[in-house]
Amino acid sequence: MYIVKKALNISYIIFFSILFFSCNNTDEKPNIVWLVTEDNSIHYMNLYTKGGAEMPAISALANQGVVFDNAFSNAPVCSVARSTIITGAYAPRIGTQYHRKMSQVKLPNNIKPLPIYLKQAGYYVTNNAKEDYNFIKEEKIWDESSLKATYKNRKDGQPFFHVQNFHNTHEGKLHFNEKQLSEALDSNNLDSIKPFPYHPDTPTFRYTQSLLHNHHKDVDKEMGKFIENLEKEGLMENTIIFYYGDHGGVLPRSKGYLYESGLNVPMVVRIPKKWKKLSPFKGGTRTSSFVDFVDLVPTVLSLAGIKIPEGIDGTPFMGKGLKKSQIEKQDTTFGYADRFDEKYDLVRSVRKGKYKYIRNYQPFNLDGLYNYYRYKMLAYKEWYKLYQEKKLNKIQSRFFNAKSPEALYDIEKDPHEINNLAQNAQYKETLINLRETLNNHVISQADLSFFPEPYFLENGLEDALGFGQENKNLIKEIVTTADLSLQPYNEVSAKIKDALNNTNPWIRYWGLITCSSFRLEAKEHLNKIKSIFENDSENLVKIRAAEYLLLNDLKIDASKINDLLKNANSEAEANLMLNTLALIKTKNPDYKLELNKSVYPDKWFEKENGLVNRRINYLTNNE
Repeated sequence: MYIVKKALNISYIIFFSILFFSCNNTDEKPNIVWLVTEDNSIHYMNLYTKGGAEMPAISALANQGVVFDNAFSNAPVCSVARSTIITGAYAPRIGTQYHRKMSQVKLPNNIKPLPIYLKQAGYYVTNNAKEDYNFIKEEKIWDESSLKATYKNRKDGQPFFHVQNFHNTHEGKLHFNEKQLSEALDSNNLDSIKPFPYHPDTPTFRYTQSLLHNHHKDVDKEMGKFIENLEKEGLMENTIIFYYGDHGGVLPRSKGYLYESGLNVPMVVRIPKKWKKLSPFKGGTRTSSFVDFVDLVPTVLSLAGIKIPEGIDGTPFMGKGLKKSQIEKQDTTFGYADRFDEKYDLVRSVRKGKYKYIRNYQPFNLDGLYNYYRYKMLAYKEWYKLYQEKKLNKIQSRFFNAKSPEALYDIEKDPHEINNLAQNAQYKETLINLRETLNNHVISQADLSFFPEPYFLENGLEDALGFGQENKNLIKEIVTTADLSLQPYNEVSAKIKDALNNTNPWIRYWGLITCSSFRLEAKEHLNKIKSIFENDSENLVKIRAAEYLLLNDLKIDASKINDLLKNANSEAEANLMLNTLALIKTKNPDYKLELNKSVYPDKWFEKENGLVNRRINYLTNNE
């Protein structure tokens, strides 16, 4: 009898031990899926914006999950945004901020792509199929990454992280030709389409917007099929699903620009009941909490129960122990826009609550500056044509005019960012506070874009983070020089003079950019600017001097500009210098560059879409 009782006791112990550990197995991890659409902001989806595309599959996901009304890409273009998504690091801090990459950077030792951490924790990691990272992949990131990649090849019981990309909303899908447009206009009723206030109201714009809505509906069907397959495979109750757009877009003035149309992306997250304790939000709710792409890596790591490593800029918005009250305090996001293909600019933004601050560090770089790939879209071409014909109103014309060095918008009252409050005395305190917030951010990050890209490529690729930290004081001095353009000219003229005479070429470089920001107000420095153009030791400093002269229609020897262009030390340097001439041509279409491709190495023209090749074709009227 004793033996029987003992055997029964042991059986009970074994049974309840199995039951306990099956319910509390700390090694069990959720599957995580990202559904990612390309080039779409909240402005095209009915889930966010009245009149947008109906997307029933995503709406069903939203009914079970949480909708983030304030989710942001930190960059408005794919390679930069995706480099941030996969590393959790601000791109200008680690050198991944230029699109398309001319060279890949080496990641810092303390930053690894998200899938590496997940693999180390036992996950099977797959990506179908777009990567588009601006860094060197020094080790295999994914178990599978291709158009055939699937989580189905994992081991039995192995958790998976899968990314499924959907291409149908990409910009390239709007590159229809005149004939296709004409046929579409004959067969489509566009009365229900309401163009954005900064766009001209034309059949071309209406059809382009309508077509984009249809692409959203198509991609929703694809995502619906993917979710349906998860259900058929019995995976839904163990799988956390994220849906988001990889950045904003994709009508003109969205992709590539730091307006909300370029940054404010859709994001829906569904967490099944089994893992509901990992979400601070109830299912079927919306939140106004701010989340952005630097937060995705720490969030996924938190959901997977993995310690968040140092070097990541973001913070988790889901995971064990997080409270809703914590997340709802988040109300700030930073944005960055740099070179986009051959088109250069340097713009930074911060949004805090309803107020958005944009700093245009080179305000003479027009939003509408010609860019080969952008202008394959008929809407872009038509917009510029209407500008030339003076058929646009003031708001619509701004896209082709010089920008203000800084802009302030009340997003609640002005969601399309057309009423700049920067000069409104009522908002002075808000302006100053956000300006200071952004300055502190770019300086603390050691933002690498304050060096010209060619200089960074030559000196910072091997250790971008270290290069930034070594030059942090110089970057601060450069930012201070750039911000002279925000003060009354008569108060900073002497400091501009000091900058133009500085022994450091990049202080001179930014002194000249500041002069161009002031335009003819800075004419008292004309002799010095001409001297720099003639005699400076740095090509890129010389071209900034030429830029001042050209922008202000001042006399300049065209042959010397050609000589300067011929002396470009690299493809990146040539492209940056050619950007100045593209600016002149945008304002003066008759301008023609007298420069033959033969002056540059043949390898710069091996690719049809090479940046210098595109610029010279444009400047010599051979697009």
